[in-house]
Amino acid sequence: MQDPVVGNARRSRLAEFARHLDPEVRTALHFDDAAIIGADLLISMCRALMDTDSPQPWQDRLEATFEEFDLEEVETGIDYTLARMQDKDLAISWLDSFKGLNYRAFALRLLGAADFRRLVDALKEDGAIVALAVRRGLRASMPFAVAWSDAVSNMTENQRKAVSKTDILGLEVVKMVIMADEAFGKKFVSTLPMQLTAATADDLAGWRPDDMTEIVTNIRQRVVESSAKRLERENSQLVRKIRGAKDALTHSEDGISQAANSLIELIDRIMREAFTKEEVLAWAEANLPDEPLLTHEKDGNVLPTKRAEALCFVYRSGPTARDANEHDNGQGPSLIHDVLARVIVTTRTSLQKFKHDDAGTQEEKDQLFSLLAGLEGALLLGLSISQIGAKRDQLLDELEA
Repeated sequence: MQDPVVGNARRSRLAEFARHLDPEVRTALHFDDAAIIGADLLISMCRALMDTDSPQPWQDRLEATFEEFDLEEVETGIDYTLARMQDKDLAISWLDSFKGLNYRAFALRLLGAADFRRLVDALKEDGAIVALAVRRGLRASMPFAVAWSDAVSNMTENQRKAVSKTDILGLEVVKMVIMADEAFGKKFVSTLPMQLTAATADDLAGWRPDDMTEIVTNIRQRVVESSAKRLERENSQLVRKIRGAKDALTHSEDGISQAANSLIELIDRIMREAFTKEEVLAWAEANLPDEPLLTHEKDGNVLPTKRAEALCFVYRSGPTARDANEHDNGQGPSLIHDVLARVIVTTRTSLQKFKHDDAGTQEEKDQLFSLLAGLEGALLLGLSISQIGAKRDQLLDELEA
């Protein structure tokens, strides 16, 4: 097996250190070939994903990272890492073997003070890189957490129960992310040499539950911007509908009814321009033949309901089939697709009451802004999921080719 270039700045310091050890010493320290390759691959991937100075998309940066390794090395590294991620007992046992005092004392006797210090420094530097990647990944999920919370807030309690028998929709996702970030910062980020990484002041600044309102306000603006960008890829006129609704709420005397009309037209146009009624009917019949309330009759013709149109949209007319697990029987739409479709339909229904009957009160404006935030959240998540799915299918096609 061909060793990666030792000393490469993008590789693991722990792997570099281990390669200089005698094979018997490496074995005694639990640094087999798979562990070394796994560490190299993990650190290289983290560095590539965090390279914000690169003009390349993150997919291209990852692809370039994999090209630095032999195919056999990539497979070995991924298999080794996944084995520890998927087997909790194995991961805990592996980590405990390094954290225990007995191991540290053994390593100190085996390596001597100087090399033991190099080992500890290498572990800490690699750990800092992984910690930064985890923190950025955790914080990158925050716009989606805010979007999810805003979207779910548009649903009534009965609608939530209709989607899920669990309490998952009632979870305070945003608060959970902030608390997880705070705990991770105290346990890892604050104890590792982050100055050796590309960490910025924002990366190192801790999030606290007490600051949740300010954090959510800032993140929600990113949701609005991301939603607008994704909508603009679909149709720039749709973005103008949202902006027009906000302008109407802010400046017009008849702002509430105007905004409600704009948003209803926005939803209808998104559904209409995405897929024809015939395409929605064909998709529903092929993918969800046993799902109720997807069709209705009008003047002797079978037509799709708004729910069917919304489901087809969030699935991008793709397949709904999936493997069953302990939380999902694999039948019908998935939880997230079902929620997003219901949010879109529920938002439209809620907007109808503002269309002709509004008193122009501040309470109504606040309600409409809340509906708008939920709609933007649902659109962001729905369009993001569809784009991820498209990229995944494209990647699979390229791999097969």
